Amino acid sequence: MSGRQLVSIRAVEPAHEGRRLDNFLTTLMGGVPRALVYRIIRSGEVRVNGRRAQPQQRLVAGDQVRVPPFTPHDAQAPQIGVAIKQAVTAAILYEDEQILLLNKPSGLAVHAGSGLPFGLIDVVRRLRPECAKIELVHRLDRETSGCLLLAKDIATLRALHLQLREGRMHKGYVALLKGHLPAAPVRCEAPLAMVSDGQGERRAEVSAAGVAARTEFRVRARLGQWTYSEVILDTGRTHQIRAHAAYLGHPIGGDTRYGDPAANQSLRALGLNRTFLHAEVIAFEQAGPRQFSAPLPPELATLLLRLAP
Repeated sequence: MSGRQLVSIRAVEPAHEGRRLDNFLTTLMGGVPRALVYRIIRSGEVRVNGRRAQPQQRLVAGDQVRVPPFTPHDAQAPQIGVAIKQAVTAAILYEDEQILLLNKPSGLAVHAGSGLPFGLIDVVRRLRPECAKIELVHRLDRETSGCLLLAKDIATLRALHLQLREGRMHKGYVALLKGHLPAAPVRCEAPLAMVSDGQGERRAEVSAAGVAARTEFRVRARLGQWTYSEVILDTGRTHQIRAHAAYLGHPIGGDTRYGDPAANQSLRALGLNRTFLHAEVIAFEQAGPRQFSAPLPPELATLLLRLAP
């Protein structure tokens, strides 16, 4: 299929029940840029059962989704260099007929948008053209490295999304926090809302009007004026760990959006040029319990050695 399409009404099939509207459209529209998906939803061009909808709205079998004209992904496929393809291939930790697990490199966004011509999902689709339905199960921030899970079919995606919603998928991170975290586990349950920063970007802020968010921080090691910490997510809000760490007064090292500029400068002098946040472990059910871990990237492991007393 090529060229510009006509407005269409698509009925949500049972296999797609429970999916977010933005994810449903990304699949349906053949991988068009994520920014376009959000734009047409927020402009009202996309309707669900004749009504305006939000990107995060969960769909129900039988819902009628109005899809505006769009240019298919193949007609505007971005150029993806050999080096990026090789880096993503080298990052594969596990793969079978249903899932693909990556140790996502820092600096690579999962989706195109905000001036980025392609995201990691575009690279994976280029590497696995036979997997027409491959989708991200969850997301990681651009600078966050570590475990990133993808599903190769809709049934697997739905099953894994259900585990996420019911809190049955475990995601463990490690982070370098400014200051000395208390010895006992610190649990933050401050609700988060996404707000504009006035410069075209959005950030998470603690707000009574926000959505529930729960994060637990545990000390692994004290390194001078920093705490190397284990982080456990009970919910998966955008920028949750970074926003909660900053709210507690222990921002993540290297974080240019929520962090401490002076502290970040001291880490840059030691060679850190990214946010020190890594998705270390993921556990879920797939024909029985499964657990995978992603090794700490060399630049983070090296920094820990340089900070050690």
